[in-house]
Amino acid sequence: MDMAAVTKDETYMREAKKQAMKAYALGEVPIGCVIVYEDKIIARGYNRRNTDKNTLSHAELNAIRKASRKLGDWRLEDCTLYVTLEPCQMCAGAIVQARIPRVVIAAMNPKAGCAGSVVNLLEMDGFNHKVQVTRGILEEECSSMLSGFFRELREKKSVKNRRKERNGNDKTGISGIGKKGNGIT
Repeated sequence: MDMAAVTKDETYMREAKKQAMKAYALGEVPIGCVIVYEDKIIARGYNRRNTDKNTLSHAELNAIRKASRKLGDWRLEDCTLYVTLEPCQMCAGAIVQARIPRVVIAAMNPKAGCAGSVVNLLEMDGFNHKVQVTRGILEEECSSMLSGFFRELREKKSVKNRRKERNGNDKTGISGIGKKGNGIT
């Protein structure tokens, strides 16, 4: 791949990362996506599952919906999709169905990724459409953002659990009664 293509991929992935930061600000898993057509971003999306209370509100699906609206077609045949985390099975399926010819991925997802980690739906021979995949563009930056998010989430959960323990919260709502060693049974 030539340097101009790498630079272009990095530029668009930085835009996808900006979308991921919007998800982060909402307390959502920070995944962002942009779709490019004729060297212009035509759609942006970020993860909003909790905000929208909708399983389908993934970054890729939100961007695909907007790109289809913008182009007036469900086929996104001349587009490139940039995403900060490897797509899940639902998003990978939507990418294949939308006929997107190229996907650029920052970080891989070893637990749920469907572009090569768990399974590779994007480059599967049996489908009527195969996607060209580029992996690892701004991988470290996007991976660090995700790791930081989950570290903060674990810390918040730990603090919350310590507060519960310190306040003596139990099912009765009465602190100390019925606890072993307090003399009351």
